[in-house]
Amino acid sequence: MLNKQLLALEKSLGVSALTQIIEPFIQEQKIELYLKRDDLLHPIISGNKWRKLKYILEHVLALNAQKIISMGGAYSNHLHTLAYIGKVLGIQTEAYIRGERPKILNPTLSDLQDWGMHLEFVSRSDYRLLRKHKAYDTLPSLQKGEYWLPEGGAVNLALLGVAELVTEIDLDYDVLCVPCGTATTLAGIVSATSNKQVIGFAALKGAEYLNQEVNALLKSTACHNDRWLIQHQYHFGGFAKIKPELLHFIRQFEQVQQIKLEPIYTGKMLYGIYDLISQGYFKSGQKIIAIHTGGLQGNRGFSS
Repeated sequence: MLNKQLLALEKSLGVSALTQIIEPFIQEQKIELYLKRDDLLHPIISGNKWRKLKYILEHVLALNAQKIISMGGAYSNHLHTLAYIGKVLGIQTEAYIRGERPKILNPTLSDLQDWGMHLEFVSRSDYRLLRKHKAYDTLPSLQKGEYWLPEGGAVNLALLGVAELVTEIDLDYDVLCVPCGTATTLAGIVSATSNKQVIGFAALKGAEYLNQEVNALLKSTACHNDRWLIQHQYHFGGFAKIKPELLHFIRQFEQVQQIKLEPIYTGKMLYGIYDLISQGYFKSGQKIIAIHTGGLQGNRGFSS
């Protein structure tokens, strides 16, 4: 049974609806495209962040840990959600932030600080070293009562929450698509499917290593689905990098579908899906479900 505090938090969340995307050129290809709206779960605890954190938080509370220490970039959706949930649950939070401390904190960092998260800015080389520590008790500087959570919540417990996303889908489908940062969400989805194709869309340049990360995470599961792959050509220059054609696509999509996107994850994935459909990549008659992983707060980093 889930912790009472977590149950109450989960019950306060909205419904992740399944919305069909109607576009003439998609229908002409005899393809059905649906968007699973995890962005509707909560204004802050949105998308895959809650799903990844759910059973990690259960572990934290079971251990009676008083503080969670994690890491991320200056616009991290993971840290944004973690700081907010920490405040709600009464758990202290601390984060190593990649790069120098800015003179003026951006909106994301301001939120983290306002919600009580202690921010420690570290060099990019030190940040890379932190990535080596994978388990909750492996950070060398940990004190009693502290819990280490790697970047993006990329641990085996995260897969359990993500797997629940798949069980919510009551529509027969052929392909599941998801954006990839750490690829933890991709691994969780793969772990919960057996005969479906799963496609990840890397948001980072040079992220071929993510294939190894997914395989490492899947070792802890009973997964037998090898029908997954990661598309690496839709990063638009790298993580949080954008190009005019991506922004144009997002503006058009939002205008037609009345669904907000962000250009870091879901925007890039949908651009890639549209491009692959136009190339005839998918078979006629296939049903595709794409996961909207939320994180709309990240749009504040691109406002002019």
